[in-house]
Amino acid sequence: MPDGTNVVAVIPARGGSKGLPRKNLRLLAGKPLVAYAIEAALGSPLVDRVIVSTDDEEIAEVARQYGAEVPFIRPPELATDRAPTEPVLAHAVKWLEENEDYRVDIVLFLQPTDIFRKKYMINEVITRLLENPNLDSAFVAYSTHKNFWRKENGKWVRLAPDIAYGPRQEREHLYREDTGLACATRAEFIKQGKRLGPRVDIVVNEDEASWIDIHDEFGLWVAEKVITEWGKTVND
Repeated sequence: MPDGTNVVAVIPARGGSKGLPRKNLRLLAGKPLVAYAIEAALGSPLVDRVIVSTDDEEIAEVARQYGAEVPFIRPPELATDRAPTEPVLAHAVKWLEENEDYRVDIVLFLQPTDIFRKKYMINEVITRLLENPNLDSAFVAYSTHKNFWRKENGKWVRLAPDIAYGPRQEREHLYREDTGLACATRAEFIKQGKRLGPRVDIVVNEDEASWIDIHDEFGLWVAEKVITEWGKTVND
């Protein structure tokens, strides 16, 4: 790692949740959900600090038990159901700068509810920024052969219509953004309230389990089954 480059993992984990109450503390295979993201960040030699941003004292205590720092309690206005992730990340970076005089160069964003990440994902998104100064962000994306549509002015429009139908193995793939699994962005863009800068690179993921994003009881149940009955590993 270049000397003087500070890489900080920021894991947002608020206390409130309607779909799955107290989801960040719910047990998955015997461990609090938030612990998986913490352990993933701590397991990377490229990460200097692991920060959990939370408004909840119980989550803060559990995060510390698993080795994360909780240097502040997140302001209530950044912990509502409608509060987006971007200002939460910006708040963490600015707090470290203003209260600790600590310069953040690269922010690693990990979402606790995206559970099936692998070590290479974290190391690779960071490495690509360290090795290429022309990149602003690198993130994980799932490779899919499916077609995607959106509604524009009351009409359904197919995205990427130039990709022809044909055998799955021969079709050009599209890539679903999975920044919650691992996303590294230079701090200058995070402080602007952006998750991604304009110049990006993608770490391709083909693990089908990555669709599991735990926001309700069903998602938690599926993840538990995948781990305990199918033997799927996390952070390997």
